[in-house]
Amino acid sequence: MVGAAKRSAAALFSDAKGHYSHRVRMVLAEKGVGVEIVTVDPQDLPRELSEANPYHSLPTLMDRDLTIYESRVMMEYLDERFPHPPLLPVYPVARAEIRQYMHRVEQDWCPLVDTLLRSRSKDQLANARRELTESLISIAPIFADKPFFMSPDYSLLDCCLVPILWRLPSLDIHLPRTRQTEPLLDYMQRIFNRESFLASLSDWEKSIHSV
Repeated sequence: MVGAAKRSAAALFSDAKGHYSHRVRMVLAEKGVGVEIVTVDPQDLPRELSEANPYHSLPTLMDRDLTIYESRVMMEYLDERFPHPPLLPVYPVARAEIRQYMHRVEQDWCPLVDTLLRSRSKDQLANARRELTESLISIAPIFADKPFFMSPDYSLLDCCLVPILWRLPSLDIHLPRTRQTEPLLDYMQRIFNRESFLASLSDWEKSIHSV
């Protein structure tokens, strides 16, 4: 899609609290790309963004006359435009598997997170919190098999998952340390300590944990 205005340099319009914006910032930080991060209040979008993005959503990436307003498209675009380090596997089968897992994160977990962030219904909140907690505990052992999520290498899939994991305390979810959850908790600690991850955090996100 062509934006309403042409920018001379790339800019990411980002919600400081949004996990979809955070995943894109993780990609940028991992790549070491100097894209301008424009922090935006979702309730007070700048005119430039509103004119370029028909959905008036965040995040929005503007790169010269290109406007992208879907976070997964942004992530893959950035991975292709700035290929080092690569965040998708080289081989088609492995790439398809990572994309499929990204889709599952969006289908299975993102709606639960969105409910916890937006709903005012106590029943909906309780159900979403329980379902997300149980789902994470059930898949925790698989993190013992590979150093990263379903992959030997850090990938876009990690960038989709980790913003959710970082937000768990703010969602009133506290995973117990048991033999079953230990691989997931260890994975979280490794990723949270990555220099690029720390560089991706907004001031609000830093307040969730002590960093």
